[in-house]
Order: sequence, then structure tokens, then C-alpha cells
Amino acid sequence: MARRFVTTLAAAVLFTAAASAATLYRGNQNDPDTLDPSKATGSWESNILGDLFLGLTTEDAHSDPIPGAAESWTVSDDGLVWTFKLRQGATWSDGVPVTADDFVFSFRRQMDPKTASQYASMLYDIKGAEAVNAGTAPLESLGVRAVDANTLEITLTHPAPYLPQLLMHQISYPVPKHVVEKYGDDWVKPETYVSNGPFKLVSWRPNDSVVTVKNDTFYDAANVKLDGVVFYPTDDGEAALKRFRTGEIDLNVGFPSQQIEMLKRTMADELKVSTIVNVRYIVMNTLKKPFDDPRVRKAIALAINREVITGQIIKAGEVPAYSIVPPGTAGYPDGPRLSFASMPMAERLTEAKRLLEEAGYGPSNPISFRYNYISDNDSRRVAAALQGMWGAIGLKVELVVMEKKVHYNTVRAQDFEVAEANWFADFNDAKNFLFLAQPSAGDMNMSRYASQAYEDLIRRSDQERDETARAAIMREAEALMLEDNPLTPLFYGVSRNLVHTWVKGWEENLLNTHRSRWMSVEGKP
Repeated sequence: MARRFVTTLAAAVLFTAAASAATLYRGNQNDPDTLDPSKATGSWESNILGDLFLGLTTEDAHSDPIPGAAESWTVSDDGLVWTFKLRQGATWSDGVPVTADDFVFSFRRQMDPKTASQYASMLYDIKGAEAVNAGTAPLESLGVRAVDANTLEITLTHPAPYLPQLLMHQISYPVPKHVVEKYGDDWVKPETYVSNGPFKLVSWRPNDSVVTVKNDTFYDAANVKLDGVVFYPTDDGEAALKRFRTGEIDLNVGFPSQQIEMLKRTMADELKVSTIVNVRYIVMNTLKKPFDDPRVRKAIALAINREVITGQIIKAGEVPAYSIVPPGTAGYPDGPRLSFASMPMAERLTEAKRLLEEAGYGPSNPISFRYNYISDNDSRRVAAALQGMWGAIGLKVELVVMEKKVHYNTVRAQDFEVAEANWFADFNDAKNFLFLAQPSAGDMNMSRYASQAYEDLIRRSDQERDETARAAIMREAEALMLEDNPLTPLFYGVSRNLVHTWVKGWEENLLNTHRSRWMSVEGKP
């Protein structure tokens, strides 16, 4: 206990100096589960980790890929071998050089089944990754090698032109080999934490704040205008709005949708609402009866009035969704839609009841299930509406509410029947949405959809180098999945952020990724 107090006190002393200069106070939805890039899963963790670490590539202010820890790269003619040149003289925040061996160590650690990374399947494009992650091949067989201290080679199983985007993601961040090997899982404690990004960790007080300061060893430190960043968990949207209005926080991720009209009138300059590549959807646990029956899943999907949800409940610009891949996704025009998209609602309800009766359910034998949702105002109101919509076809629904990170941990652990889910693109490609139902995607396939035909189509699309042909195969896959309904879309989201006018450098973008590196605080009262 005494050691914890000393650490916290030292952090406070260090941060006081930063707070007197240019400090950014960010509302960040939730407290992180972890600050280990290999184990993090939430966007609220990514927001912090993206300030602390630098992948081979990184995001500019518009969320487009630019050189990161690698200053350049080349690609073989067949698109399979990528060679990255690391920045000369780059170091970790403790002054130790960042080497290609750190990246080899990190990619292997990410794929090691002992790490139990839920995001591991995102790296299955790398040669040998799937077998390594399954524990059927040695770590050394992974297609990542250090040519020399400053040259890293990555070999893929198929061409992946989106790789520079994927390498921006936390799943691809390096971790400091010399620190992890010394401290094991304890390397993430603030007193031993080492990173290679524009900021470094000072303190993490659970359910209170994560504090960072500028990393003077960062190669571009001269152009980082902030002296520090404080991340606050702000899962209570109403409380966060009050803190924002008083200037206690400079920006906040999200706000209650029912406040949109008030915000338009009173804080138009601070209100940031824009199109993003995102879908809110319902996931059904296909391992549990009766959700193993596609007729039941389709009935649940049919009964949802998406237009009521977006037009009467959530009114910040969301659009009814009839596909998992959002419109506007790069290289994916004219995606398929749910087969009943144009069917009048009364006919949908009739068809839903018919399917339930065909599956053996009805007034004398109703289906009862738990619906898990997130404890924010919007999700609560949508859940109540869904309960009524499903009740109209005879389904008896118990609502189960949880704080966001607990919700997703529960769903990924398969302790659910039907649940809310929300996906923001990690990179702007249809594959990043379609893998959510891919049988080989592990924990990311929360429905445990097991269609081999779907798996085969996704793998065929991976091997296709012609963009038009690749998109056609992915559309075929999505159409198959939409008919089976392991996931059913609700609506396409918009980014909802509040940013004070004294925060400079904020740029709205399709991925809703905003690194503190590009921001500054100027003229704050």
C-alpha cells in the first residue's frame, strides 16, 4: 500500500508541471481493462494506446496511414512480402533503441495462444499466424523476421493492400522486449511502463484517470504541442456533458442523443457529428438453443423496426441498417441487404410469427431470452424499444444491463443469448466487418457462426488480387451471412463528439480516430 501511495504522489508531482502548461483533458467513455496493446480490445483503450505507442505505420490527423516506427517500406511484385525500414535512432521512452527484434517479439507474443489475445485473428493475413495462434505451429514459424536491427520483413498468406491501415491498429504495436522479459505481465504498471509513442505513461488510477506526459525521446517530439494528456472515464453521458460545459474536460467521446437539439442551439461550435464507418448490430449466440435455428434468428431480425429506432429514439443522424458492411466502405459498392429490407412492417411481423411457428414456437410455447445491452442512455432506450418489438411476435425478453467493458467481456465469453454490439472500423475495408462472423475469427466471432461456406468465401476473397472480383466475392459472403442472421444490423452510426474551441488540430474522419499528437490547447480560459 505504501508503494502505491508513493507512486501516485510522484505521478501527481510530475503531472503538476505539465498541467500548468498545455494539457489536454479527454473524456474517454470507459476505464481501460488493460494498457497492454496485445490484450486491449476497446476503442477507449485504443484512444490511450495510440498516444503511447507507434506502429510501423500510424495515423495522420485525418486517420490516413503515414510512416510510423518505419520510415519507409517496399512490397514484392506478388504483394506477399513487405519490407520495412525502421527509423534510425528511434528509442523507447527509457532510451533503449527500438529494433526490428522488438517487432518480431511483439508479433509472436500477439499470436502466442498463451497471450489469449482476442484480436489475434486480425493478423491472420501473416503467413503462419493462424497455425501459431492455434498452438499447432511454433512461434518461430510466424512470417515476421528481423533482416537486421533496422529492417523488418513481413510475409503474408495473400495480398493485403490494406496492410498499412492494419498496422496502425494496436494489435500491431510493438512492446519493449527488454521490459516484458524482465517484468512479465507487471510491465504494464506505471513504474515499469515503457512505450515508443509521442506520450508516456505517468499514472493510471482505476476509475479515475490515466495520465500521460510528452515523451521527449519520441523522434518527432519537437512537433508535439501538448505537454500531457489526462484521460477520464466518462461512461455516464449526462455527467460527462456537465463536466464538458464547465471546461473540466476539453473534449469528450459521445453525448446522449436526446441532447442533440439542445447542443445545436447552445454549443453549435463545439458539437462534432459526422459520418463514420460504423454499424450497431444485434449478435445471437448460435451455440445456444433456440438461436441455433436460423428461422428463430430471422424472426428476431424481422421484428425490429429500424426506422423507429433511428427516427424516434436516436436522432443524431443515424441511418437504419440492412447490411453489416456500412455504405461508403472503400472498394465495396452496392453491398447486399437483408432480404426483407423493402417489406412493410406488418408483413414482416406476419412472416416472423410464421417462422417461429414453423420452428415449433408460439403462444403456448413462447421463446424467452435475455438481451444484454450497455448501460448508457441510448442503449437503454433502444433496449426498451426492442423488448416491445419482440414482444409483438410473442417473444419474452429480459433486459440485462452492464457497464460497457463488462458487457463485451461477458459477450465474448459466450455468457449471453442475444446482445447489443457496436463495431467501428479498424481499417476501411469490408473485410474488417465481415470477419466478425468468420468462423476462424475466434473471440471476435461472438455469435460463433460456423458456416464453412462463409469461411470459404472470405478466404477466396483474400486470395483475389482484382479489386472488383474481390468485392464481388465478399458481397456473396455477406448475402449468405445476412440470410442466416447470426448478426443482424440495427443502424449505421455517426461520430458524436464534443470539442471545445480552444482545442486545435481536431479533424473529423471516417475512422473517428483522433490522436493527441496532432492537437494543441490554445486560448483556454
